[in-house]
Amino acid sequence: MCETHGTPTVRGEMHPRFDEIVTPEALAFVATLDGAFAGRRAELLAERRHRSKEISAGADLDFLPETASIRADPTWKVAAPAPGLADRRCELVAPATPKMAVHALNSGAKVWLADLEDATAPSWRNIVDGQITLYDAIRGTLSYESSDGTEQTIGENPATIVMRPRGWHLCEKHVTIDGRPISASLFDFGIYFFHNARKLIENGAGPYFYLPKIESHLEARLWNDVFVLAQDQLGIPQGTVRATVLIETVPAAFEMDEILYELRTHCSGLADGRWDYMFSYVRTFAHRGNEFVLPDRDKITMTTPFMRAYTKLLVATCHKRWTHAIAGPAAVNPTRQDEESRHRALAQVRAEKEREAAEGFDGSWVAHPAVVETCLAAFRSVLGDRIDQRSLRQAVDVNARDLVSLDGTVQTISLQGVRTNVSVALRYLASWVAGRGAVAIDNLMEDAATVEISRAQLWQWLYHQSQLAEGPQVTRELLDRVIDEEMAKLTRGLDDEATGRYQAAREVLEFVALADYLPGFFTNYAYVRYLTDQALRMNPTSREDLRQSEHVDTSASATAGAVA
Repeated sequence: MCETHGTPTVRGEMHPRFDEIVTPEALAFVATLDGAFAGRRAELLAERRHRSKEISAGADLDFLPETASIRADPTWKVAAPAPGLADRRCELVAPATPKMAVHALNSGAKVWLADLEDATAPSWRNIVDGQITLYDAIRGTLSYESSDGTEQTIGENPATIVMRPRGWHLCEKHVTIDGRPISASLFDFGIYFFHNARKLIENGAGPYFYLPKIESHLEARLWNDVFVLAQDQLGIPQGTVRATVLIETVPAAFEMDEILYELRTHCSGLADGRWDYMFSYVRTFAHRGNEFVLPDRDKITMTTPFMRAYTKLLVATCHKRWTHAIAGPAAVNPTRQDEESRHRALAQVRAEKEREAAEGFDGSWVAHPAVVETCLAAFRSVLGDRIDQRSLRQAVDVNARDLVSLDGTVQTISLQGVRTNVSVALRYLASWVAGRGAVAIDNLMEDAATVEISRAQLWQWLYHQSQLAEGPQVTRELLDRVIDEEMAKLTRGLDDEATGRYQAAREVLEFVALADYLPGFFTNYAYVRYLTDQALRMNPTSREDLRQSEHVDTSASATAGAVA
């Protein structure tokens, strides 16, 4: 075993069945991962902040000269598709609750992306309950009682499970090592892997993961080293783990080849995390000139130059390395619409998915079981009998400027765009602080990325005092007035408890959208403020308050399995 930094301590309340998941043995395994990698994680997060400051000061993003040989080498490729991951034409993303799990596994989708990240509000109870749900689903014992009193269970030929842990930037305050909160990534991965890796292999699949919010190939290398150590510790053959990386940050788009290379023995492709990518664009260039200011978010589409360039490069990069390219989610919730609107929404999904298939993607996400068959039909119409198009080679000439270009984009900001960002953020946050991370808003299934885009745009518009189409500039006074007006609409007729949730939502929005600096993510602050168990909650007064999990003696950190 690798040396740990100390003994893990559970500080969260133990609810029913938690003792089956948060066991001494599982915690010891997680502590082993922490002992090996907590220091490198802290260093990489510090490097993120350093790089962000350089870009804000005027440095331009570009492809890395030191890794040019990796990009230029045509001979290497990633591992072949693992059992259960050959056909990925439709993947359903949903939180790991019993109801959503049963529906997802029975939906006809090829993959269930079991989401412990953006679609889950990360309360201690939600996170461990999610692990319990996965534990039961993998053993075929999961069920839930429907509204009519019947028991719903997992049917034959369920979707392949791919779990998405939380990102490197997040912590889990309910488990500490010598008083330091543990990395949420290591906790989520470690608990799941320890309990389920062998059973998943026995079932004919394996421990598969989606990796979120990666910003560099060095962060991918860290994940690869985690996989190597975890497999070694449990005696599982190297290469059994497979990971799909979400390209949802602008810096990562410049290192897609390198990310695949670092993970090549454990890789199962790249996915286009379009909504978080849009947020990352705003966050990356928030302090730069007006040429980087985005218009109303509904005016940014997959044909916007920087979005189009990054998806073209993603498909070409994946296929060059013989791996899957997965397109972003269809977020419509057709069950909440009238019949005419529902058919119109499904037609929109079909057109979108046919476009993605024609562009070379091997599959795509959906966020609701009702659109699974629409997605599959769209891919069948383009791919025919094929289950992927990894052999497709398309000549793509995408340069560094293309990946950040807004050429030809009308950068119009409207008062309605401001109002929409405020309203949607408040509605989502009011649900999030109450423990729900997947929320239906205006017939769309929204997750945390919705707030990230909305609040980052508000901050950017305020920072630049952008001019609205109606004439006024975006000022603090204008935003305060809009927030007041939207709060009045949203809380009208609500009881004190519901109104209190909106007051909490407003407090979060003001902290992450109207402060002097733009926080990297809203979740770091809102988590410690509202979602931790009561005894652990805090009102952060500095950025360091949110970085307690990074207070690691990096000189003592192991560097197990580093790839040269």
